[in-house]
Amino acid sequence: MHESVVLKKLRNGEAVWCAKTNLTDPNVVEIMGYIGIHCVWLCMEHGAIDFQTVHNQVRTAKMGGMDSMVRVAKGSYSDFIRPFEMDATGIMVPHCMSADEARDIVRMTRFQPVGRRALDSGNSDGPFCMRPLDEYLRLSNEQKFVIVQIEDKEAVDCMEDIMAVDSIDVFFLGPADLSHSYGVPGQFDHPLVQGAVEKLAALAKKYNRYWGLPCGPEDAPRRIKQGARFLAAGADVIAIADKFRGMKAGYEKAGLTFKAGL
Repeated sequence: MHESVVLKKLRNGEAVWCAKTNLTDPNVVEIMGYIGIHCVWLCMEHGAIDFQTVHNQVRTAKMGGMDSMVRVAKGSYSDFIRPFEMDATGIMVPHCMSADEARDIVRMTRFQPVGRRALDSGNSDGPFCMRPLDEYLRLSNEQKFVIVQIEDKEAVDCMEDIMAVDSIDVFFLGPADLSHSYGVPGQFDHPLVQGAVEKLAALAKKYNRYWGLPCGPEDAPRRIKQGARFLAAGADVIAIADKFRGMKAGYEKAGLTFKAGL
């Protein structure tokens, strides 16, 4: 269990960058670690990634001194805690819809005296029963982070109740699903979506919470000034496509021809 890069920076008032991998190859995570990205986003809500793959990617992130965050499937408590037991630094729970649900997430993911997370120290985060139990519980509560996603209009309606819940580290607004929820899919600049961002920023200031959203470097100064600290941007599949599209365009200028693509 390494010291969380994300939590250290957040607690120091700094912003962090989390980049996503859609691929299953740990080499991608290794490359991100060499670059110095603060946190890699692994996703079990979408895609075909399995727990064994996640475990190997988490190990690779640790090797590079990088945090790993797993967006979990929205299911049982086991779906929430197994990434932690693989020593993922954080989890992100999608579609948090109420304060009651937020409190349930805390109860399932934190050890005593905060919650009632199911206890088994015989895994990578233990590590394998080689750390005294009291130290394992304390470090897990101190160095693991929990993020909930606000990405539904119902959640925006009760956002203040959700954000009043203690022991959640970051409240993350998901504009794609939120725009879809409002019936304006993909319109991230729509007043309803931007109004939700402004509401989140105001409540985060009121309750002294960390918050974040997808945010590229060009928009980072504005969002950081607004109070955002967890900035998510970039994905391996997008980077690969952009790089090869650019190379293809260069070769076309050199006279090469290609069959039609997307």
